[in-house]
Amino acid sequence: MKKIVTSKKYLVLGLLTLLVWGCSKVPLTGRRQIKLLPESTLIQASSLSYQQVLDTANIVRTGAQAEMVKRVGNRIAASVDKYMKENGFESRLEGFEWEFNLIQDDNVNAWCMSGGKVAFYTGILPICQDETGVAVVMGHEIAHAIARHGNERVSQSLALQGLATGTDLLLLIKEKPEAARDLVNIAYGVGGQLGMLAYSRKHESEADEMGLTFMAMAGYNPSEAPVFWDRMGKLGGQRPPLMLSTHPHPEKRQEDLRKLVPNAMIIYNQNKK
Repeated sequence: MKKIVTSKKYLVLGLLTLLVWGCSKVPLTGRRQIKLLPESTLIQASSLSYQQVLDTANIVRTGAQAEMVKRVGNRIAASVDKYMKENGFESRLEGFEWEFNLIQDDNVNAWCMSGGKVAFYTGILPICQDETGVAVVMGHEIAHAIARHGNERVSQSLALQGLATGTDLLLLIKEKPEAARDLVNIAYGVGGQLGMLAYSRKHESEADEMGLTFMAMAGYNPSEAPVFWDRMGKLGGQRPPLMLSTHPHPEKRQEDLRKLVPNAMIIYNQNKK
């Protein structure tokens, strides 16, 4: 019986791979992507999960840091909205209601769920140092949502469980809300899962590329992105080998970003304020 179930999972994954050629392309990069779920379903699930996070978090509602996070978020979101509408990607914004919250938490983390729900942790702000540093992270996280990386990851997780539709996710939300929440949280970097690592690294690199362009569109200097990752690399502690890391090593990110900076600088010079 176990062999039959395993074969079924591999068959579903094989079909998903074939479906990629009939799916949409990611803005800016042009990568074809697997997306089985209606984005509206994932936005609904993300909204519930996001609210659950906020209900148990210590939200920083006032002060210079909270205002900076909201200012950077709104500025980049406005530029992204403009770009998407002008380049035929307006449908990717359906259901988006941008929200930016700063959470008092020492974890060095930030994430953006489907529908534009963003969380920044205070633990990452010392590495950001200033507004441009926040823009590096904000552009990257917003890129995840625009590229619909969460949809791809949730689709893959459902397939591994023998499920593959938006209806399956809605049933999971209704019948097993905790399991649905965990699934969405893993997809957006609130948690982690070894089986998703290779997929996650691909998304991280794509979000780096898109995020660099997004911050430049909003008038933030993209040359600061490799500098941010230099600071991240100096945090100390033993990092896991590349093949066991959910994110590319800071050194690798710096190298890739430096190659992208010249083109991003052209956009920045056209949009700087």
